[in-house]
Amino acid sequence: MKVCLAGEGAQGTTHMETLRRLGGVEVVTVAGGVETELAAFARAWDVPHYSLDLAECLRRPGVEAMILGSPNQVHCKQVELALGMGKHVLVEIPMGLTLAEAERVVSMEERTGLVCMVCHTQRYNPIFGEVRRRLREGELTLHHVVHHTFFMRRRNENRLGKPRTWVDDLLWHQACHMVDLICWLLDDPHLAAWGQAGPPHPEMGVPMDLTIGLRSRDGCLVTSAHSFNHHGPIQGQYRFIGEQATLIADKGRLIDHEGNELRLPAGDAVLAQDAEFLAAVREGRPALTSCSACLPTMETLDRIQRAIDARR
Repeated sequence: MKVCLAGEGAQGTTHMETLRRLGGVEVVTVAGGVETELAAFARAWDVPHYSLDLAECLRRPGVEAMILGSPNQVHCKQVELALGMGKHVLVEIPMGLTLAEAERVVSMEERTGLVCMVCHTQRYNPIFGEVRRRLREGELTLHHVVHHTFFMRRRNENRLGKPRTWVDDLLWHQACHMVDLICWLLDDPHLAAWGQAGPPHPEMGVPMDLTIGLRSRDGCLVTSAHSFNHHGPIQGQYRFIGEQATLIADKGRLIDHEGNELRLPAGDAVLAQDAEFLAAVREGRPALTSCSACLPTMETLDRIQRAIDARR
């Protein structure tokens, strides 16, 4: 399968590494936004063609699909372009920066019948797969999920320390991971939701701190804290407080309340995710995390955003 990769940044690198491991796919062109970095990326990965013009890349002979790791602000527009040109799409989260953008993507997916999948990578993580198995088989009944994700983002850089030409969004990008995971784990697309945000950063123009509260139809509470002001390395943890046990997902491990590390099925979340996209294209079926299937996540984010806006 011949593929166009869009995005020469950190996520572009992640997908290139993963596709090389999977095999059976050839990245024949890469599109990006900074010519010097794009040229260096193409050289480093032996990609024969690159361009700042995404449409030019999508018109390259034999291209069937696009993997989109470009800035959040252009996801919706670029997905629409690719689907309109008859290409299947794997898009990094978020599929849009508003509910209206997400609805446009889903509408285009439904009209074209093409595979349009979003990278909700945590659904493919063996850690959360084990938590979900326990929930579905009655081994764990949740009372409360406590979560945090902390970054230092006072400078506009990506996770590789390179300057960004766009500004990350703490709610619609970073918190999107958590909201989607909870919707999926609790099998509840209509979570009660609220949020509050700290003041916008004077240079970035976006809030640097968030607190989010969710409640499932069964009464499970979710308390989630997010910060771009954290000193130190990126940190993220989920604590699943249940009737039978407390499980902690941290640093790639799942640990119970007695400190025992639980055995998990082997697996790599990004590898499983990208493999699912390629399989869906080859088999002519919707992907497990199709944009249409994940629209409830975006509806929940919209309700959180409206709660934040009401408190300003």
